[in-house]
Amino acid sequence: MSIKSTILGFPRMGSDRQLKKLVEGFWAGKSSEQELVEGSKKLRADHWALQKAHGLSEVPVGDFSYYDHVLDAAFAVGVIPDRYKQLDTVGTQAYFAMARGLQDKSIGVDVPSLEMKKWFDTNYHYMVPEIADGQKFVLHSTKVIDEFNEAKALGYAARPVVLGPVSLLALSKTAKGSSSKPLDHLADLIPVYVELLGQLAAAGAEWVQLDEPVLALDLDTAIYKPAFEQAYGEFAKVSGLKYLLTSYFDRLGDNLELAAALPVHGIHLDLVRGVADLDKALEVVPQEKVISAGLINGRNIWKANLEKQLAILTKIVGARKTVWVNSSCSLLHSPHSLRPEAGHLDDETLGWLSFAEEKLEEVATLAAAVGNPDSVKAQLEANAAKVASRKQSERITRPQVQQRLAALDRSSYNRKAEFTQRQQLQRASLKLPVFPTTTIGSFPQTAEVRKARAQFRKGTLSKAEYQEFLDSETRKCIEWQDEIGLDVLVHGEFERTDMVEFFGEHLEGFVFTKKGWVQSYGSRCVKPPVIYGDISRPHAMTVDVARFAQSCSANKPVKGMLTGPVTILQWSFVRDDQPRSQTAGQIALAIRDEVVDLEEAGIKVIQVDEPAIREGLPLRKTDYDAYLKWSVDVFRLATTGVNNETQIHTHFCYSDFNEIFTAIKSLDADVITIENSKSDLKLLGALEVHGYSAEIGPGLYDIHSPRVPSVEEMAARFAALQKYIPAENLWANPDCGLKTRGWPEVKQSLTNLVAVAADARTSYAARKASA
Repeated sequence: MSIKSTILGFPRMGSDRQLKKLVEGFWAGKSSEQELVEGSKKLRADHWALQKAHGLSEVPVGDFSYYDHVLDAAFAVGVIPDRYKQLDTVGTQAYFAMARGLQDKSIGVDVPSLEMKKWFDTNYHYMVPEIADGQKFVLHSTKVIDEFNEAKALGYAARPVVLGPVSLLALSKTAKGSSSKPLDHLADLIPVYVELLGQLAAAGAEWVQLDEPVLALDLDTAIYKPAFEQAYGEFAKVSGLKYLLTSYFDRLGDNLELAAALPVHGIHLDLVRGVADLDKALEVVPQEKVISAGLINGRNIWKANLEKQLAILTKIVGARKTVWVNSSCSLLHSPHSLRPEAGHLDDETLGWLSFAEEKLEEVATLAAAVGNPDSVKAQLEANAAKVASRKQSERITRPQVQQRLAALDRSSYNRKAEFTQRQQLQRASLKLPVFPTTTIGSFPQTAEVRKARAQFRKGTLSKAEYQEFLDSETRKCIEWQDEIGLDVLVHGEFERTDMVEFFGEHLEGFVFTKKGWVQSYGSRCVKPPVIYGDISRPHAMTVDVARFAQSCSANKPVKGMLTGPVTILQWSFVRDDQPRSQTAGQIALAIRDEVVDLEEAGIKVIQVDEPAIREGLPLRKTDYDAYLKWSVDVFRLATTGVNNETQIHTHFCYSDFNEIFTAIKSLDADVITIENSKSDLKLLGALEVHGYSAEIGPGLYDIHSPRVPSVEEMAARFAALQKYIPAENLWANPDCGLKTRGWPEVKQSLTNLVAVAADARTSYAARKASA
């Protein structure tokens, strides 16, 4: 019996978000590219040392990225769209322009970034490569080879991690103006991968991890089977290498036999989300191939039940000579370490949790236990005690919450009138112009805002002083919006660190970490709250702020801003001892109470954001209906307690919406604002196919890029929208919230947006007059 302990990948940011500080310092011109390179090299070395110290047999390399691993993979094979080739493609200039866009008048450059999408059903975002007709592939970057050599020089047994060619192309899109599909280019891409793999073999690599996560999706066998066979047939000709084929986030299902038959030397199974694959895998994966058992959950933070996972591992070891004990997926989706939480979280809760560093120990413990349980007897007993503690804790259950949810009838899920009737009442109440303008919610969290918050938390700023500061920021924000001519205003959310964390802090059933950061995109990190028990709202959360904000505007509505139940669920670490739908229903009741209280406080427009509703869609279509049923239900439960005159908004971003557009319509929101600018107006295709009769605001510009869109650029986008959306239903707004941007670019961008709407109104009035 041969047992190896390893993981598929490790978080990049560092224990104190060192990578965030490195890249943002470089972007701001405060540090050099060489300092970025050297700082990142040290961070990688620290992470490998940590894995080794916890007893792993082998460390993954190439999982590190300055921004995004899909962008890295595309950059490595020369998939650099023409608009970036005027930039330095050897260093980081073109790379970061692809990630963030670049607007630099001094060198005459103004290029938008690539499109950004959610990475499967996670809250991580990847940059979407663009494949053009006649695409030329070259080995443009040796990043993974260089990092393998770094690890080798430090004495580590290392395994390069490479995003496989089929998944790279499947996750790409056709470049604008091209007609070929990305997968049409596989034959041209394969030789570059063969070259890369040959160089890894020459550098001394024994195993290469080839990530093909699309194998967890429903695939057209007629297309994908020959694609995989073509690529991996060529890879098999590279002498001296062994391949671990990995997929994750769900079961392989009907793709299992395809994966098992490929000429690779090991198959990874996600045995957290795809344990249903195990029996068939033991039957169809050839005996000579390694089984990589993904037994430690890379996506949640609960301590693993090692007794349960050891039973699964023992079954595999009984059927296989060589087994790897592994994480289910990369630990990219877990916070770095529990060490900073000691003294911050109570001891009971701390004992229930496992972050990336602790998951290393869980992997190593399982690997040791299967061969010699006595060698890790103490660890296994301690784990069993903590698992039992959580199961038995009286903190978990609140009977009154469960009873309220169980007692609901269907009337709780419906508005009092149909949309057309509500729309007329809302128009009479709000008196908005045609093409009303608004923003999505947040405004820049400046250094001053962060400083005041930090001073308040340290106790050097009193509660009254902090509230005075927040009121001043809110008033200035509203007055500025009014001054430039926005129609529906927002208070700016200066009191909030994060759109989920803020609400969790006001709800029972949540706890909050000190440094439980995970990467969302680029340098942007989020600190998801932890849902440990039943959820309830002990008091109003936003009413006082909304009431004050509305008092700052005499004649324009100010939106009440809430986060929806599905997004709070998706962007939290969720308890795993009851169905997610039940937890979402509990959150929905808390939000419903807040919505009703906002209306009673005089707030006429209430936005309940659901940017994560598409993200939560299961990977397999057979699982769609159940999810969409309860996710639509909980949104409606949260929003249907108000009168017809109250306008309910919601917001979606950075996902493909075609598959769920029918569900979006079923939400019965009065207005949806939706990301549109980065996805080449793909939303229009969904509108054309499915239709949409309520009001809608497709985003006119990308807020994740520091560049300022011109009036002409947004006007062209807005004109295209008017061909598909009736004028009386069309809003003008950015793609998303403005929290991460600076005030100068926000002011210029929104001023341009208001000008676009004003010009459109003039043109619309002229058309009506001449009709």
